[in-house]
Amino acid sequence: MGDVGRMLVFLGGLLLILGLVLVLAGKMNLPIGRLPGDLVYRGKNTTFYFPLMTSILLSVILSLVLYVVNRIHR
Repeated sequence: MGDVGRMLVFLGGLLLILGLVLVLAGKMNLPIGRLPGDLVYRGKNTTFYFPLMTSILLSVILSLVLYVVNRIHR
């Protein structure tokens, strides 16, 4: 049970840091969510938005962070 608790604390801390980064990125007018490659369809009565490039970028960054954490933990 101790390992699960440590993992939950780590994931909570990681979510906190990620949230702070996103809040600060929004205040600094970084184009998170408005990158080239994000799909936007504006119809007559609807708008569809899919942040494809933003999702890919965040996935790569998170994968690198978790890889580094895993290497340090060993």
